[in-house]
Amino acid sequence: MSLDPLEDRWLQALLSARDGACHPDPLPYAANLIKRWSEPQRKYHTLDHLTAMLDRVDVLEEYAADPALVRLAAWFHDAVYLPERSTNEERSARLAERALPEAGVPAEKVAEVARLVRLTVTHDPADDDPNGEVLCDADLAILASSPDAYAAYAAAVREEYGFVPDDAFREGRAAVLRHLLTLPRLFRTPYGQREWEERARANLRAELTELTGPGRPG
Repeated sequence: MSLDPLEDRWLQALLSARDGACHPDPLPYAANLIKRWSEPQRKYHTLDHLTAMLDRVDVLEEYAADPALVRLAAWFHDAVYLPERSTNEERSARLAERALPEAGVPAEKVAEVARLVRLTVTHDPADDDPNGEVLCDADLAILASSPDAYAAYAAAVREEYGFVPDDAFREGRAAVLRHLLTLPRLFRTPYGQREWEERARANLRAELTELTGPGRPG
């Protein structure tokens, strides 16, 4: 049977996490998650974002203690996503806690995946948390995109929050950008710090200037 590339990536991560067990069938879980990531309210948090995160985990996997669990956390980290709610990460973590035991993953590994999903609320892993550092760097890597790709990302985020009036969105988004720029470092892995940090900060500063430039509050 020929698998979709995303299905194959799910299969490899899940089988690794459950030590190669053949049952239950992993593919229904992949189908459910792919359906979730394809919901119409998503403009940035889409299958493209999931794929990009998995690609980044591939780049960073040497720094992770258990890359398979980081990959599963990427699959689940925004599996529940409604832009108007602030509980998406918690609900996504609970989904992982329900689905992964049923899918054959041992309890301690399920707990680690759920912990990683919850970590994406703050993107602030401890220094002794290599799995968390890899997941958070993979999630934030979009900030280091080319200017055109970053502009497309920012536009997609704005579209997801289309229910928020312009002034309120600019104020909230500017606050997020200022917070990110005050952090001593955006990326925790050596690769992320070397390859992404400087470009990400330049993109953040450029967006902040656009949001709060002449004629706009801020």
